[in-house]
Amino acid sequence: MTLGQIIVLNGTSSAGKTSIGRELLDVLSSPFFLMSVDAFGAMRSPSRTAELSADEVPDMLRRTRAGFHRAVAGMAAAGNDVIMDHVFSEPWRLSDCLRLFEPFRVFFVGVRCSVPELERRERARGDRTVGHAAAQIEAVHTPGVYDFECETDVATPRECALAIAEGLRRVDTPDAFRRLRENGI
Repeated sequence: MTLGQIIVLNGTSSAGKTSIGRELLDVLSSPFFLMSVDAFGAMRSPSRTAELSADEVPDMLRRTRAGFHRAVAGMAAAGNDVIMDHVFSEPWRLSDCLRLFEPFRVFFVGVRCSVPELERRERARGDRTVGHAAAQIEAVHTPGVYDFECETDVATPRECALAIAEGLRRVDTPDAFRRLRENGI
């Protein structure tokens, strides 16, 4: 069986990853699945989650995210092409994906957005704490090694998707994940 490829969209909350992912579904030449960490987390039982103690929540979130990584790897292992929308705000998330995605062609995309625009989007959404995304920037983009980067406050989701699709076509062997593995991440 031929393995699928994975496009990883990494950026802060409200950076525009999901909007870009939806546009990519339309502009890529082959069928892809858009798998979002937010959508994956939303599958969890809200009533049972609300019953967890504050001490239990971090472990539940870690298990959810680890399961999400494995679901993406499972889809790609079955031959499906996947767009992964994620926030690598904790180092273990990237390390886990580097290990799990080793057999796959991975195109790693940094999705960046200015702080004023992130805060404007958080206010407009109404379901986010203003300043949360800005506080994630350093952690999310460390170590900052990507195959491609886009700036969502200067380009629309469609423009970013078209640029990512073009970048994907031009790169025979994306190497950001390989370089990160070699650097011991």
